Amino acid sequence: MSCSPPLRSEFEGESEGAIDGQGAYWGTQRIGANYFNEVPTAEWFSAASEAGIKLVRLAYGKWEGAERDFLIGNADSYEGLVEKDLAVLIRKLDIAQDHGMSVVLAPLSLPGARFRQFNGGRRDGRLWTDEVYLEQAVQFWRDLADRMKDHPAVVGYDLLNEPHPEWFHGKRDFWDRGFMEWYSTVEGGPGDLNRFHRTVAASIRDVDSETPIIVETGLYGTPWAIEYLRPVEVDNVIYSFHMYEPYAYTTKRINQGRVKYPGTVEIEALSKPWRFDVAAINEFFDPVRRWAETNGIPPSRIFVGEFGCDRSVQGAADYLRDLVRIFNEEGWHWAFYTFRPDSWPNLDYELGTDRPGERYWELAERGLLRESYDELYNQRRDNPVWSVLSTEFENRRRAGNGGEELTTESTEGGSAQGRELRIRN
Repeated sequence: MSCSPPLRSEFEGESEGAIDGQGAYWGTQRIGANYFNEVPTAEWFSAASEAGIKLVRLAYGKWEGAERDFLIGNADSYEGLVEKDLAVLIRKLDIAQDHGMSVVLAPLSLPGARFRQFNGGRRDGRLWTDEVYLEQAVQFWRDLADRMKDHPAVVGYDLLNEPHPEWFHGKRDFWDRGFMEWYSTVEGGPGDLNRFHRTVAASIRDVDSETPIIVETGLYGTPWAIEYLRPVEVDNVIYSFHMYEPYAYTTKRINQGRVKYPGTVEIEALSKPWRFDVAAINEFFDPVRRWAETNGIPPSRIFVGEFGCDRSVQGAADYLRDLVRIFNEEGWHWAFYTFRPDSWPNLDYELGTDRPGERYWELAERGLLRESYDELYNQRRDNPVWSVLSTEFENRRRAGNGGEELTTESTEGGSAQGRELRIRN
């Protein structure tokens, strides 16, 4: 392909996000936001930085590319990185660096796994059913890591956003548990997520020995799928899950005002309605705690890569507050979804609980949201929902890159039971 665009840092010193051989950046609890926008802008990074957001989980897969799929070229057949797209990505990473921000790269698509929104609404399971696509995904990540390894803003490679091989091999619900039994039916084959993780991670380590690798749990990142996850035997690995449960509450389209937090919700796989409150939500993460204890994984290697709820559902502020409190008690890193999206305002917490209004949609249709941030947000961001998150970032800012160092001494003394009691009280 064409000549490589220069990485800024052949590189001008180190930023806050620089990683040493031990992955020191993640030794301190990190909090941040997701960036899934369709059009990447300098205004977004500026606004996020002003809000105190210093960690960004960047999903670049919606960006318009020079070919069919951004950066990959064509998810049907990967032949190498698209240099024009790579130059765009590097420019955005440079902007993040200018604002003192650290970035986790999180692809929405891989060869054989095209993002559903760009695949006619269809789930693409070829990666999980055909060996040729694992080979292509390995090559893609090897190529990308080789080009990204020296950029000081990059602090993690999230191998694939919300992998779901289960869906293509007969398991589509987590409430019935049974992950270990299901895993025995796919182990060693294309649907083996552990095999995917270790194969891709080994390829990355061939060209990049240091940048942390982030692996997600299966079935769209559900915490319960961690049951069959196996530690990856390379250096600097972080284990990640997402939290939007119960979906019948967090999603307005399904909720329709029927479910509030705390409250009860009907779950098809359960024999009776599930009462969910802070205690139940806390227990929801017990599989993560058990897995981490069994495998000797410290809190500094656990990352809640996404969490959130529709900002208008009843009790949204309490739900977010309880989640954040649990994550902080555990010492897990987290990134909320999402900050100032450009196409879907349901989880745009600065807007509060009211409708966006006609002016919002007018600007969105004209692609002018980023040019109207002050108009849209200044009068609305003082609301209970956004306050839950903004308070966290402000506290960290006041503390100076806030968060306590997660040392063995500071985490071993707090059992899961002890943390549960502190949360309940």
